[in-house]
Amino acid sequence: MHTATVEIYSDTSNAAVLRHPDRRFPGVLIQGDTLHSLCLAADAACQNAKTHFSQDAYGDLNDLRNHLRTLLVHYKSVLGEHKIPLPFSEPL
Repeated sequence: MHTATVEIYSDTSNAAVLRHPDRRFPGVLIQGDTLHSLCLAADAACQNAKTHFSQDAYGDLNDLRNHLRTLLVHYKSVLGEHKIPLPFSEPL
């Protein structure tokens, strides 16, 4: 872990916009519990879409879900490394 100064353009809850010093453009900070909720929504969307979408359309949706899941796995790993509890619960 290290400390850095970031530029905060908006600190709206669940929609903070900030720029990391090593990045050219600002990004949106997604809280871990919100990321988890987005993953669950993407899972449900994929489950519902599988029988209704074309294979290509379903593939696009699944790619989105997989990208969100990759971010969530990274988030959980980093919190685990720093002994920080998750802000959400997961089924066992």
